[in-house]
Amino acid sequence: MKPVVQISLDLTNIDEALETAALAMRAGVDWLEVGTPLILAEGLHGVRKLREAFPGVPLVADLKTMDGGYLEAEMMAKAGATHVVVMARAHAETIKCVVQAGRDFGVKVMGDNMVCPDMVAGAKWLEDLGCDYVIHHIGYDERRGIAAQGQRMPSPLDQLREVVQAVRVPVQAVGGLSLEQAIRCPEYGAPLVVLGAPLTIDADAFRTADGDLESSLRLICEKIHAYGDVPVGQV
Repeated sequence: MKPVVQISLDLTNIDEALETAALAMRAGVDWLEVGTPLILAEGLHGVRKLREAFPGVPLVADLKTMDGGYLEAEMMAKAGATHVVVMARAHAETIKCVVQAGRDFGVKVMGDNMVCPDMVAGAKWLEDLGCDYVIHHIGYDERRGIAAQGQRMPSPLDQLREVVQAVRVPVQAVGGLSLEQAIRCPEYGAPLVVLGAPLTIDADAFRTADGDLESSLRLICEKIHAYGDVPVGQV
């Protein structure tokens, strides 16, 4: 599978999200993600606006669904989303409902293993229930809380290879990755690379001489796309 660059629009204003999305698409990003903050702020209206502005572009709705799975997936699909996210910690029936809605309305389902006691088993369980992709995810609050206690902050890279080896579906790693780490995800067998927005570009990493954000993002996309095919499903 060719690497896919996804930008997470974790913004709270649709105009800013549209502007950032346009910049990202010019730079070579493949997928747009309607981040959870944007969904909370703008709801279906935000999804529709992004779909109108970017027809034909894959649009991930990061719902983090825990219940009412069929209706949530149906609503997002009808608003223009092509992918929806359900949590592994939801009841199995909720995950099954989202998967069924995905089949009924033509959207792909991404299963998120955040806060699973066994992250590898959680990923396999999501695949077994019919998810099309696995998101291997260390949560924001978890990372910050552990770091505040003076302990090493956990990273999705810690178990990324094990997750990739456990499933046959494409894997995405999310949670506190630096740009350098995100760019290396294909090396771990995870072809779906997520970049956060607003983007933070390290001083000596992929910054153009004039500090132009679009040019910097273009360099990042070129590096990821140059990786070549990432083997998927070779358990």
